[in-house]
Amino acid sequence: MRETKVVANNKKARHDYFIEETYETGIVLTGTEVKSIRMGRLNLKDSYAEVDHGEIFIHNMHISPYEKGNIFNVDPVRKRKLLLHRREISKLLGYTTQKGLTLVPLKVYINEKGLVKMELAVAKGKKMYDKREDIAQKDAQRRIQKELRERQRS
Repeated sequence: MRETKVVANNKKARHDYFIEETYETGIVLTGTEVKSIRMGRLNLKDSYAEVDHGEIFIHNMHISPYEKGNIFNVDPVRKRKLLLHRREISKLLGYTTQKGLTLVPLKVYINEKGLVKMELAVAKGKKMYDKREDIAQKDAQRRIQKELRERQRS
């Protein structure tokens, strides 16, 4: 058995949004896209998902063209369909329309079976003061850890 290999992380998502709930989704890809993902040629920055006619699509996810793919390469930022159960899609549709939440990809990884999966989050946007507060908390936590290390040495 293989272990999961994280291909791409969306660090900006955790900085810009409060994560309410997460889902594991599959992605409909072509063969050359899978090969590019396995090489780590994927960018999740500024990507988002939306529900369209009962299906979920990911927008602005950039998968670099595979060098040896020639005519089989597709548009690097095309919208791609995400695979979820019907119940989950209707639940996500309710979140995005009624509560004003957005769907943001957190990471793309290759699972134990060798399949490309995405962790999709239901998220609420942070205000500027929320971001500053998070940075201050991380700073304080770093200082505490540093003090503890210094005390353990002496």
